[in-house]
Amino acid sequence: MIRATIYDVAREAGVSIATVSHVMNGKGKISRERREEILDIMQRLNYRPNAIASALAGKKTYTLGLLVPDISNPFFAEIARSVEDHGHQLGYSVIICSTDNQEEKVKRYVSLLRQKQVDGVIIGTGVSHGELLKPLQEHSLAIALIARDNPALGASSVRVHDLEGGRLAAEHLLHLGHRRLAVLAEHERVTSSNERVRGFVEAAASLGLGPSPDYIAACDHKIEDGYRRAKAMLELEERPTALFCCNDLLAIGALQAIRELGLRVPEDCSVVSFDDTILARVTDPPLTVIAQPMEQMGRLAVDLVVRNLSSQGEPAQRIVLPPELIIRRSTAPPPA
Repeated sequence: MIRATIYDVAREAGVSIATVSHVMNGKGKISRERREEILDIMQRLNYRPNAIASALAGKKTYTLGLLVPDISNPFFAEIARSVEDHGHQLGYSVIICSTDNQEEKVKRYVSLLRQKQVDGVIIGTGVSHGELLKPLQEHSLAIALIARDNPALGASSVRVHDLEGGRLAAEHLLHLGHRRLAVLAEHERVTSSNERVRGFVEAAASLGLGPSPDYIAACDHKIEDGYRRAKAMLELEERPTALFCCNDLLAIGALQAIRELGLRVPEDCSVVSFDDTILARVTDPPLTVIAQPMEQMGRLAVDLVVRNLSSQGEPAQRIVLPPELIIRRSTAPPPA
């Protein structure tokens, strides 16, 4: 099969090769409609720039890296799909790296992405200190954070307003009449989870109803840990009537624990989750959630990186999107 060239794209689009090059680099005064038309032609012809030649020439390789904690987590799977789809629309391939939130893996993948000479990196994994990302910054790679923020890195970011999400969850449960509230949080290293818990606790405390320390548990990001922690809380003499789970995996574990103890959702215990992945919509009952706009977050993160490539020196942008409370059948007033 003969590989399509930039000349083929230019001929098909009826433009110069310089115009095609401007589209790929995000430069030039080209209308959005014309830009999308040329990108569609590139996709139809399966045109990809010669990454090796570009790298050797010190030019763009049209490759992005994506660091996520766990690709098996539906939230990060949906983020990865959005990043990959939008990246491909703009002519970029995406290398996805699952770090398990282990700093040694982050370090190894950062080294790999440098060797691949990627143009930019989207970071969705926790990084406790900036030294791990220093090699990327030293090589002037475009960086954007997704679903988290770290102002010390000086990088652009896109995330949901986690503090507000926690408040929405608490206000919903308090409005239903719940007074014994419990929280399944993620590990304390996960800053987004910390903000969700803080928002939840502050909203409850404003009415003098903050959860006791026995009702707040830090979990690993696994269903099994959500199950174990929820079961321990529900076996207390005065068990909580509502659980706020900081992600859908923890909520699934909580549902398992509730059923195993012979209790019902929401009649005996209400559950509010955070994320709104496919899991939240297929459980029985479907979960009330604080939803994150995952597809929009992925697209915006790619745009931040690509924009940074075409206009280096531009100040970092921090985009904060509003969360949304979606009420389903997992919440109800507490038992009498």
